[in-house]
Amino acid sequence: MRMMNEFEAQVLGDLCVLKTQMTGLTGDGNGGRIAELEHRMERHEQHWQRAKGFLAAFSVLLAVAEVAVQAWHHR
Repeated sequence: MRMMNEFEAQVLGDLCVLKTQMTGLTGDGNGGRIAELEHRMERHEQHWQRAKGFLAAFSVLLAVAEVAVQAWHHR
């Protein structure tokens, strides 16, 4: 059986580190940093949609109030 030279040992060591980093990044089936980022983005999008809904409702209320004030001033 032949022995590994220094280059082969370095490559195998680097591959082991890369495999560990990829597992940390993508997860081992239970999620990882990418899954966490996706979850955070989904929450952010939900909050953004909710904020846009509140702003739309508030703008309708302001429009109704403006119409009421205009009608009251014209009397």
